[in-house]
Amino acid sequence: MKLQCDVEVVSRLLPAYGMKSRGKGARAVVSIGKHPNKSSQLCNIYLMICTAKDRTGAKYKLKDNIEKFFTWFVEEGKATVRLKEPAVDICLSKADANSLKSFLAAARLADRGSDASGLPLSTLTPVRARDVEQLKKKLTIVSKKDYPLTSSFPYSLEQLQVSYCKLSRVDMRMLSLKALRRLDLSNNHIKKLPATIGDLSRLSELILHNNHLEAFSEALCLSTLQRTLQVLDLSQNRLQGLPAQFCQLKELVNLKLDDNKLVCLPFHVGRLTKLRFLSAAHNQLTVLPCDFRKLSLENLDLFGNPFIHPNPLDHRMQLTFPLPLQEIASRAVAELRIPYGPHLVPAHLCRDLEFAKACECGCTCVSFYIETAVRMNLHQVSHTVVLVDDMGGTDAPVQQHFCSLSCYSEFLDNSLQRGIR
Repeated sequence: MKLQCDVEVVSRLLPAYGMKSRGKGARAVVSIGKHPNKSSQLCNIYLMICTAKDRTGAKYKLKDNIEKFFTWFVEEGKATVRLKEPAVDICLSKADANSLKSFLAAARLADRGSDASGLPLSTLTPVRARDVEQLKKKLTIVSKKDYPLTSSFPYSLEQLQVSYCKLSRVDMRMLSLKALRRLDLSNNHIKKLPATIGDLSRLSELILHNNHLEAFSEALCLSTLQRTLQVLDLSQNRLQGLPAQFCQLKELVNLKLDDNKLVCLPFHVGRLTKLRFLSAAHNQLTVLPCDFRKLSLENLDLFGNPFIHPNPLDHRMQLTFPLPLQEIASRAVAELRIPYGPHLVPAHLCRDLEFAKACECGCTCVSFYIETAVRMNLHQVSHTVVLVDDMGGTDAPVQQHFCSLSCYSEFLDNSLQRGIR
């Protein structure tokens, strides 16, 4: 049985000589196994520690030789085994928590002198040099010939880049790298993302530039990425839209959507309150959602989109007289902030309420409204703005909704008085 971790062997006699331990462990392979006794035919069970400096290993007898286990931080991959003879503490750290628990259980059995045949133990042998290398935290692969087909990725990786390898899907081995903080799969042929990417609980940067993605799933938006993802690069893909749940990724700071086929941005994009850098150049955007006004950006790039030239007289009427009872009730729920959910009202009404719109008068409209577009200077939402077109403009059309004919008429009167066409 073997365990890869950092190890420090501390003598309990050091304080008596006025000395202190280094307080720093070395990368090692700790093994529990059989070691033949030359004077008899029996095999004793030993704990062996192999490091880069001592690959043959230092051995410690286990039977009736463990004074105490310290396992307060075992869930963090840390534990200490105190031996009686010699008087040392074997401090283990940076280990896989589950592997460490199994290792300590085997050590307890060996200490009690349990039948060794019940343990999966082999004869202790020196380790390979690569087994005791320092933890690898960063790996970059930019060639298909360097891609590991038979060996696994180092479990300790925090940054992984795999580019120009013609991957058509995400390698499931990557999804077991629980320490991963940055995953760069740019310049491949990936068409679909597995929902299990959301299980990477520390992932803060996901780079998917220049792939063949056609969708970003709802499952990913509702995963642990909600709490961790800060940088997302989906540029140069084949996305036509993003799910409404996309705005649940509320930790996003930098979002790149350039060179896709997006016809609209998420309705609730304004909920991305931490977003500071947004680029969605060279898409098919014709108008921005009304929630766009709520953003507070440092840099914004919307160049190369076929934005319409807004005219307040051009509108879409989705209004009936009198208003249906359902619309009146829905507006009341939204305006009075009455709690609702699928356990109280039908699911389709929940969806309608989720997309409730605000009128200029301050009232709410849900399914019945008048929609038009107004011109907005993008400097209202961003400190730096890349020009929207070749004419040097920084204005773009934003959706505007009205709850009634009177609100729309008042808006038109004000627009005409200001000379806005």
